[in-house]
Amino acid sequence: MTSSPRLQNRLGADIGGTFTDIVLERGAEIYSTKILTNYGAPEQAILDGMAIVLGQAGIAATDLDIVIHGTTLATNALIERRGARTAFVTTEGFRDVIEMRTEGRFAQYDLNLKLPEPLVPREDRMVVRGRIGAEGQELLALSEADLEEVAEQIAAGGFGAVAIGFLHSYANPAHEERARSIIASRVDLPISISSEVSPQMREFERFNTVCANAYVRPQMATYLTRFQERLKEAGAACPVFLIHSGGGLISVETAAAFPVRLVESGPAGGAIFAADVARRFGLDRVVSYDMGGTTAKICLIEDFAPKTARSFEVARTYRFAKGSGMPISIPVIEMIEIGAGGGSLAWVDAMGRIQTGPESAGSEPGPASYGRGGDKPAITDADLVLGKLDPENFAGGAIKLSAAAAEAAISTHVGAELGLAAEAAAFGIVEVVDENMANAARVHAVENGKNISENVMIAFGGAAPLHAARLCEKLGISQCLIPMGAGVGSAIGFLRAPFGYEAVASKIIRLGAWNAKTVNGLIAGLKAQAEGFVQAGTRAATRCEIVAYMRYVGQGWEIPVALADRDFEQEDVNLLRQAFRENYARFFGRAIDGASGLEIEVVTWSVKVQAIQPLPPSIRLGLSGRARAVLVSRAVFDPVTGGRLHNAVVERGDLQAGDHIVGPAVIVETETATVVTSSFDAVVQEDGSLMLIRKGTVQ
Repeated sequence: MTSSPRLQNRLGADIGGTFTDIVLERGAEIYSTKILTNYGAPEQAILDGMAIVLGQAGIAATDLDIVIHGTTLATNALIERRGARTAFVTTEGFRDVIEMRTEGRFAQYDLNLKLPEPLVPREDRMVVRGRIGAEGQELLALSEADLEEVAEQIAAGGFGAVAIGFLHSYANPAHEERARSIIASRVDLPISISSEVSPQMREFERFNTVCANAYVRPQMATYLTRFQERLKEAGAACPVFLIHSGGGLISVETAAAFPVRLVESGPAGGAIFAADVARRFGLDRVVSYDMGGTTAKICLIEDFAPKTARSFEVARTYRFAKGSGMPISIPVIEMIEIGAGGGSLAWVDAMGRIQTGPESAGSEPGPASYGRGGDKPAITDADLVLGKLDPENFAGGAIKLSAAAAEAAISTHVGAELGLAAEAAAFGIVEVVDENMANAARVHAVENGKNISENVMIAFGGAAPLHAARLCEKLGISQCLIPMGAGVGSAIGFLRAPFGYEAVASKIIRLGAWNAKTVNGLIAGLKAQAEGFVQAGTRAATRCEIVAYMRYVGQGWEIPVALADRDFEQEDVNLLRQAFRENYARFFGRAIDGASGLEIEVVTWSVKVQAIQPLPPSIRLGLSGRARAVLVSRAVFDPVTGGRLHNAVVERGDLQAGDHIVGPAVIVETETATVVTSSFDAVVQEDGSLMLIRKGTVQ
């Protein structure tokens, strides 16, 4: 008699600004919970949630096989300026690059333009003589005497970390590596060099990225060490991995050395979750909508993969204003993020307009309705006043909400300012936040040359299902899928992420001077680097994606061109030239005629290696079903009619595949609630997902 194989027990943990989401996957079963984030000891919320889901599954911590973690801690440290005092060592003459930024200004006529302060103040930036040229040649020998003097300054200065960024080190890292060696011989501090953190051209972005990495490195290393120790104390001796901003998994050691790679780890998990759902349902054009307690994230997903980029911004000082933030040049899943979560605070500006965010109530004290000391109105308070939430059954009953406290906060801070009753003010608050999210989605789609209304929305996060139908009304989207586990979607996404790493390097090669041997050597080096990080976590078979970022000589930016994973021959230059023109035409309408004599060049090379995962089972999409009789209802404010309507109230756990719920309705579950406005109906899918369908669009 043979025993059945033991089920794999995989834990995903996502620390958000308000809630920490915990998911345990045991075979085909999913157990989940939401715990208020503990700012003082973030790992405590994970341990508390882990105990709950282990109890639900009836297993012990010793039975866990893997823990996959994502966190906003690095992001918060950058935004709130809670990192280590960092020394920045750079090339003589380039001390002020991170403060001067670039010539681009997002509001060039604003004399009071406010930009993020540099992470490293001027007095902590130190220069040394030495110069590498743009081709990687040494123009001036590195001054080791200067470095020894700088090392003594750092040793005596009370610094917590060191960042090194030299001119053109992406082309030749020798000077940076030697500088690290000399400084490390004098001080026992973590040292980050830009040629390892972000070996890409453009000094401002690269210098800022290495400074950010150094700035958060001590804090993240301490946290990750403490987290692993506390897991072991709890009985979980399994390996721990982190999800990085590009959507792959990396080891704790890699995360501790390159914590800047974790800056968008939580949102990346959400995009991976949406892409997995899209593949299961065969949806090749999707916009994912992730709204949690602090922010809302929107991402375009085509052919079951989220769009990616080589850089992004954090800590923007102006909403939607590209260029107003702190640039981080690392591979990242491309999305637009705004301060619009359940905990985002509402207020009235000097012109009498309702505004929401970016300030959030977080988990301490939380929205006014939490009864934890908060007295300012949050989006959650407005949703409660409008009837979307059940005050006795929020977060599965773990948090009792006070409608009276919510009304008082809204009346005091919004209603009284505008002469509105609490309900009218609450409607104004949610309309503003929904319009902000709709604007963000439109901007993101237009920037990518897409029509947002042609996509199916996949909504998840604790607050997204409450707002998804209204957002679809504003965007002209006819179908919205609310997956199973939507309230903890990012944490589930961690469990769907492959082991993967993207290595990037800038090396300018004009196609007129194409040398296949040089290109093959460069790509082989990047592939070895990426494979090394992946093999630190898995021995599974891998696949490789190669992308060249190309432009016409003289242009200021590049477009991505996918390349075949093989050794290149000399004659392949013609294929590369044609691929660039085709991609250029797709982005800009037409390619520039080759007769003009414009040369084409590759600026940056990217090699992404990730473990091959089995395809998820397919699910047939159902757009119709049998009517479900509902006996329970409550009055919910409906944005279409502008008044309260009786909404059917249904427990999601009581629904069966094929059930058809006529809107308006509220479908409740432990981690969230789905509001089906009067414009939509909902059909339950084979796997329990809810498809919201605009009335009259399906015959």
